[in-house]
Amino acid sequence: MTPAELYETLKKIQEPKGFFFNKDKEWVLGILKDLLINKERYGYMSCPCRLASGSREKDRDIMCPCFYREADVREYGSCYCNLYVSRDWNEGKTANKYVPERRPPELISF
Repeated sequence: MTPAELYETLKKIQEPKGFFFNKDKEWVLGILKDLLINKERYGYMSCPCRLASGSREKDRDIMCPCFYREADVREYGSCYCNLYVSRDWNEGKTANKYVPERRPPELISF
């Protein structure tokens, strides 16, 4: 699968749920490329903006879309890596703020 194919597939699944891709398509395709690399490397699409352990069980919370996406988009208009955003974020109605890491430190160190 190519990043462009993954884009089309995920767009159809996620937009009805209220999660949109960042309007910067070049950024999005880069993240999707990295997700596909992680899928090849680990067997699952872990968030490329975080360090994966290589253990599906330990990384369950950072498999895209990650466990933290919904809260991030609700609070900041964007997920941690700016892949998924709200409609308002894309339309400039929500300030594009830094999204802090929500993943608990005990899950980061492995």
